[in-house]
Amino acid sequence: MEELQALSQAPDLWNEPEKAQKLMSEKNHLQNALQNYQNMLKTLDDNLEMASVYEDDENMTAELLADFEKLKNQANQEKLEALLSGEADKNDAYMEIHAGSGGTEAQDWAEMLLRMYTRWAEKHQYKVSYEEETQGDVAGLKSVTIKISGYNAYGWLKSESGVHRLVRISPFDSNARRHTSFASVDVYPVIDDDIDITINEKDCRIDTYRASGAGGQHINKTDSAVRITHIPTGIVVQSQSQRSQFQNRDTAWKMLKAKLYEIELQKRSDEQKQKRDNMGDNGWGYQIRSYVLQPYRLVKDLRTGIETSDDKAVLDGDIDLFLSGYLAYLGQKKAEQ
Repeated sequence: MEELQALSQAPDLWNEPEKAQKLMSEKNHLQNALQNYQNMLKTLDDNLEMASVYEDDENMTAELLADFEKLKNQANQEKLEALLSGEADKNDAYMEIHAGSGGTEAQDWAEMLLRMYTRWAEKHQYKVSYEEETQGDVAGLKSVTIKISGYNAYGWLKSESGVHRLVRISPFDSNARRHTSFASVDVYPVIDDDIDITINEKDCRIDTYRASGAGGQHINKTDSAVRITHIPTGIVVQSQSQRSQFQNRDTAWKMLKAKLYEIELQKRSDEQKQKRDNMGDNGWGYQIRSYVLQPYRLVKDLRTGIETSDDKAVLDGDIDLFLSGYLAYLGQKKAEQ
């Protein structure tokens, strides 16, 4: 905090507004975390003192026990926040959703996932912006890329990378049969310009095409959309949200840079590297979560075992149960090691 206080008082701080805003955001977040910690300590001391004074009062004891339970839950939440200490955890996040095989069914499932994540972002006061969107042939989406902006966005969402499986009675099947659909989610951090990622343009193929989507004034109906393919890794990024080809090209380069940086981050962790290898080898077989709506109702994370029968709430964006559970799971594994 002392370091951030000194940096925030530099006379040339606002010469670079974007960097200044990030610094102030980090400072405010840390300030809040420290204040929460001090408040918890004071609440603990006050309650312990009250407990010693009113130890024979059953009503007061019951109230104090309820307060201690609330304090315990708050401490656990702060502990989870403290686990978001990776070098990119505090950054904004890019999220890509791709429909799996299965045509309209899978494309509709991809759109349902998009709705789930945008609802989650709205509930946490995160900003969502669209970078690329390819509509399905009949309904839903073939693919979509969004940017989720807010403190710790990547830290919370990075565990969502993987394949998501849906089982339901198909609304597109006239015989009302049960269908299984797959969609993949890939989350990677938005990185700062000062992180040095060197990309040889000779290793990239750049294509332009006409923007497609739901339409509207935000879509330019010229060949302004840009797709960049990084040949050595096979990574493909697309941007069509801006009016000009120049702006879309700039955004696409940033997305490619972010993806390459994410690969470097994952190489530092054997577990993360194994995860990426499994996804590459097994394709749709690497499932992280199953959403069953028929014949019973159950959403289950296949890594942590956490589950809930409230599928409607989950698809409306209430996924903190899974995000927090995965952070706790990683924290426990780290402690065991």
